[in-house]
Amino acid sequence: MTTELTRPQPDPSSPAGSEVLTLDDLAVHFGGIKAVDGITLGLARGRISGILGPNGSGKSTLLGAITRLTPLTRGTLRFEGQDYSRVRPEAVARLGIGRTFQTVRLLDDLTVRENVQLGHDLIAGSHSWWRRPDSTDRDAADSAVATALERTGLDGKENLLPGQLSYGLQRRVEIARAIVMSPKLLLLDEPTAGMNRFEREEIGKLMADLRSEGLTQLIVEHDVQMMVDVCDHLFAMNSGRLIASGTPSDVVRDPAVREAYLGKQDNDDRDS
Repeated sequence: MTTELTRPQPDPSSPAGSEVLTLDDLAVHFGGIKAVDGITLGLARGRISGILGPNGSGKSTLLGAITRLTPLTRGTLRFEGQDYSRVRPEAVARLGIGRTFQTVRLLDDLTVRENVQLGHDLIAGSHSWWRRPDSTDRDAADSAVATALERTGLDGKENLLPGQLSYGLQRRVEIARAIVMSPKLLLLDEPTAGMNRFEREEIGKLMADLRSEGLTQLIVEHDVQMMVDVCDHLFAMNSGRLIASGTPSDVVRDPAVREAYLGKQDNDDRDS
């Protein structure tokens, strides 16, 4: 059974730092594999939070659970105080949760602009590929898409197909598609994968700009230094469980995190 919820309205009384998303005893099991095993955490409003962990620790599965693409074994999801644990996956974006994926998911036969506009159409409830929008709809969509393209450095590339772009630029298209949905919470799964140092820095600046506008963000990223530089708060996972939570500097120094996430590098350094 699924539950329909309306998009939560802004609450002027909600201060920065209050929780926009709360997970309570969240678990995702695949047979005997406990991909996510009893995660309880909260995301502070208007902050950038990050999740660290080795491959297979459950980070992307957790994002899938938050967006309802991955069925829950148990636990509760609350967004802006509303329980959405049974909401259909396609309704999550309309609540105000946007996401990019670990693997680029673009439609190869659509231009960059058209791929980004899909995000706007989803939120607007507009199926502009099947019906002719009126001038007001079209102007609003064009403006929103143009802004998202400019903010992600894609202006001038809007008429290209995804296959004509580098992998790093394809990642930017995904970010633009998420931004155009005007989310209240943005989930970014390895947003700088395939990018060079300059591109990573530009994405970091974009995240900081979005934070200054009050957008809450949750990032999964393998670039530890970027996470330390960009995030206000870090969570660390291993084997589906939360093993540390705190400021970036505290988390990366945590012995359990160093053992799980950085241990191989530390051991290699000692052996050399």
